Parts: sequence; structure tokens; C-alpha cells
Amino acid sequence: MRSVTYSMNVSLDGYIVGPDGGFDWSEPQPEVFRFWIDEIRDVGVHLMGRRLYETMLYWETADQDPALGDAEREWIALWNPLPKVVFSTTLSAVEGHARLASGGVAEEIERLRAEPGEGDIAIGGATLAAQAAEAGLIDEYRAIVYPVLVGGGIPFFPRDERRVDLELVETRPLAAKVVYLRHRVLR
Repeated sequence: MRSVTYSMNVSLDGYIVGPDGGFDWSEPQPEVFRFWIDEIRDVGVHLMGRRLYETMLYWETADQDPALGDAEREWIALWNPLPKVVFSTTLSAVEGHARLASGGVAEEIERLRAEPGEGDIAIGGATLAAQAAEAGLIDEYRAIVYPVLVGGGIPFFPRDERRVDLELVETRPLAAKVVYLRHRVLR
């Protein structure tokens, strides 16, 4: 069965964006960007909400920029053909290899797990992750922890989530004191 993973950059105090909606503190250095390139290789489909989808739309046409480096071009070659499912009540169409979800996140994950396919089902975005966590569908939490306290905003973990016991699978220091933490849900 395909694993469901939730991966995001997160502040040390647990937020993916600050109270002003900003996340400039998480702009990846080359080593962190390399980590995300390697991480995306194991993804078979990526689920995301409207805000993350709109942020990531940049990559659909970024290859037109002659100033891009090799790492950015490698990311584009992996990201753009990757199937994506966008959850939105306001969008009527999406671009690239994306499609709008036809149901809720739990139904979509169950459908994707039932289909033949390889690679993880990755979730990007706290709102979707909270819905999947509530249904007990997340298999791994993967956090890139940045050494900053933002004081509020959108939390990485839902505040009303039930107790979930985790097993530490991997930790890895990355550039500029950024730390990768990977935990598997114990069932």
C-alpha cells in the first residue's frame, strides 16, 4: 500500500507560515533545495490546497528563465510531470499535470491507494494534512525545522488532533542549522 506523507518547512515554534502569512524565513539554501529534489523522487502523486498550488505554479513556466541553475532545472524536470491533485472550492480549472479533486481528502487518498501506482502520496499544506490526520491516513510526518520563532500563524500540526504515537525514523542536520525530522505513525 502506498504511504501517505506530510512534509513541510516549519518554524521551531511549529508554524508553516507566520501570523502575516509570510514564510520568507524558509527560503531554502542550496543544501535544503537539494534535499527537496531528492525527496520528490519518491513521490507518485502530490495533494495540495489552493494556496500551495498557486505558490507552486511558478514552476510551470520557470524553465523559460535562462538564469536558472542546474538544481532548479532538475526540480522542474521532476515536479512538472508529477501528478498533482488540488483541493479547492474556488478554482474552476488548474494547469499542468494537476487536476481538481472530486471529493474529500480521505476519499481521494483511499482511491489513490486502491489504484496501481508507485511512490508516496504526498500532502502539502496544513489544512489538507489536518483532514488526513483526523481520518488516521498519514503514515509519516516529515518536517524541515528552521531556527526561527514566528509567534503564530498556520500550525504544522492541527491543534485538535488526537494523540498519535510516533517513531523517530530519521534526523539529519541540513544547512544553516536547519534540521530534518522524519517520524512514522505507530499503528
